[in-house]
Amino acid sequence: MSESLKENNPKIAKAQKLVGVKGMNDILPPDSARWEWLEGQVRALMARYAYRNVRLPIVEPTALFVRGLGEVTDIVEKEMYSFEDRLNGEQLTLRPEGTAGLVRSVVEHNLLYEGGKRLYYMGPMFRHERPQRGRYRQFHQIGAEVLGFGGAEVDAELILLANDLWRVLGLKDVRLEINSLGQPVERQAHRAALIAHLEKHSDVLDEEAKRRLHSNPLRILDTKNPAMQSVVESAPRLLDFLGEASLAHFNAVKAILDANGVTYSINPRLVRGMDYYNLTVFEFITTSLGSQGTICGGGRYDYLIEQVGGKPAPAVGWALGVERVLELIKEQGEPLPDLTPDVYAIIPETAALPVAMLVLQTLRACGVSAQMHAGSGEGMGSMKSQFKKADVSGARFALVFGAQELAQGHVAVKSLRDGEGAQRNEPLNTVAAWAHSLQSAF
Repeated sequence: MSESLKENNPKIAKAQKLVGVKGMNDILPPDSARWEWLEGQVRALMARYAYRNVRLPIVEPTALFVRGLGEVTDIVEKEMYSFEDRLNGEQLTLRPEGTAGLVRSVVEHNLLYEGGKRLYYMGPMFRHERPQRGRYRQFHQIGAEVLGFGGAEVDAELILLANDLWRVLGLKDVRLEINSLGQPVERQAHRAALIAHLEKHSDVLDEEAKRRLHSNPLRILDTKNPAMQSVVESAPRLLDFLGEASLAHFNAVKAILDANGVTYSINPRLVRGMDYYNLTVFEFITTSLGSQGTICGGGRYDYLIEQVGGKPAPAVGWALGVERVLELIKEQGEPLPDLTPDVYAIIPETAALPVAMLVLQTLRACGVSAQMHAGSGEGMGSMKSQFKKADVSGARFALVFGAQELAQGHVAVKSLRDGEGAQRNEPLNTVAAWAHSLQSAF
């Protein structure tokens, strides 16, 4: 057959293999079991703290992030996936973080009308970064946000919530750093002093720092450039510019953490990456993941609600990086959650399928995890091959629906995990009565 005919006939031409977008990863078994387990632990903990789930759109108006995060942040300047809706010309962006979208939703639906709210979300975010360990172009965050309350106690509550999560997940090597960014008027005074200091050392500043010197000098303090560290270390500290109210708020947060035995260090250079923060900011950091050491960060953002068009209201929150937390769990050797089936059904003949599937449905209704052998369309396969697949599945028991057992009203239950391979018969008409004996002990 000619090559031209193959090219022009889509049924004959071999389709080109398509692959996923770089930095946007498939999450496959068994890794997906870790994700499900982590999400389950988070949901249970959030319920104990009386936080309620919200589910937000992936696509938001670009203006939301420009206005909320700040025009001269790295995210807005370099990393957002933005595009024009070709149907109506609207400027849209795949969300690069969750807080701005949550605040937009709270304002749009007037959720604070009846008082403050404790909310959390889970889902994918998108930033055009260089993919590396713990940093991807599609990544996932879990966020907790408290809106409508201005007291230091909710700042501390959110930190305690995150700290509790590390305990539940069994994570070690996680340290807490905190700081206060004060209020806008205090930051303005500090900003002037900071610019004056940096201008004296302009010969040491890299191009990025020079570009930000007058637009966003606070972000220069977050530089990773070794050549600038001495300049940053000698820069004026924002903490020294805080007024009485800001200091009282910060001290109240620290007092609650101290009372609860939470270890922390004050990092006066901690500024976070978004412009919307004020007062308390914090990060949970590990040394086990190399350069991607921050696994959770957040702070107070009392002016963001007004910035996106709502009535002024205080708010505070954090977000954790799911991939980084899971990487840390794996790094510390935590075992994969056991999601193997309790039983594997071995079916020698297709005639046994109706009875076998009725038994399996009854077992599942009783909470037993059951996997059924599936044939190729030409039969169910040999008993030997079925037992091999039962063993590979990790199931504790094989249920053998043999003709002889079925004729006697029984199913054979064979242990796959003890050395002797003990076997017993169980009646088909009382499945619910013996189902509990098949369940794994957790």
